Amino acid sequence: MNITTPIPTDITPKGSDYEVVSRVVELLTENYRDQPSLEVIAGELGESPTQLQKTFTRWAGLSPKAFLQAVTLDHAKRLLRQEELPLLETSYELGLSGPGRLHDLFVTHEAMSPGEWKQRGAGLTIRYGFHPSPFGVALVMMTDRGLAGLAFNDPGHERESFEDMAGRWPNANYVEDSAATAGYATRIFDADRWQAEEPLRIVLIGSDFQVRVWQTLLKIPMGKAVTYSDIACDIGQPTASRAVGAAVGRNPISFVVPCHRALGKSGALTGYHWGLTRKRAMLGWEAGKV
Repeated sequence: MNITTPIPTDITPKGSDYEVVSRVVELLTENYRDQPSLEVIAGELGESPTQLQKTFTRWAGLSPKAFLQAVTLDHAKRLLRQEELPLLETSYELGLSGPGRLHDLFVTHEAMSPGEWKQRGAGLTIRYGFHPSPFGVALVMMTDRGLAGLAFNDPGHERESFEDMAGRWPNANYVEDSAATAGYATRIFDADRWQAEEPLRIVLIGSDFQVRVWQTLLKIPMGKAVTYSDIACDIGQPTASRAVGAAVGRNPISFVVPCHRALGKSGALTGYHWGLTRKRAMLGWEAGKV
């Protein structure tokens, strides 16, 4: 594994929106049963209620109160119950009139061959860069064929997230090139640019089974949620829910390939590789866009 430059730090400046918002999300997640008021949350953070409301609404597109309603476990279960259709293909036509379908409106993808995957990145040059995002520091990775990786971390933990991602393809050549990856970072988090006329090309690097799971994740409409067993049925292996869960957890292109929309059998928000708080934040952010 060849790293040509040191991992940068301090990508997200102190006092950034994300630092404030992530703390709000954490408080709401831990205390959602109490339905804390804006004043209580602001008091915990040492912020004025008015300023906190403005900051959070600017970031998420909805108020802290609306966000709380969107990301509680009860809401996740409600989404699941409302998804009455048994197969993901059946819901394929939902949301085509707006940005609700990331796959239809924004993403075009290809998969590397099983032989290429087995080489664990040999012969690949992967360019990477760290960029601010609504969910903390985003690690963006690309090949000459498209976006290959998207991960998240809190400021100061860039090296850990890089090593986690690079370990998936240990034989690749890694080149730090923030200028090359900046365009991806801008487009991914700008819903106004989710357009079929200018699709985002991604490349899926994984086993045949993993790629099939990740391709199914791309079918989940924004604002919807499915279970691992739904995904297992969709790929024709209804008894493989546990293996599906493992493949979801290994998804290398977080957010764009929406593994955060996959839930446990009961509808509960199960573990997320980059943290449950971040998973809830993504669901809430999307709730403000649909």
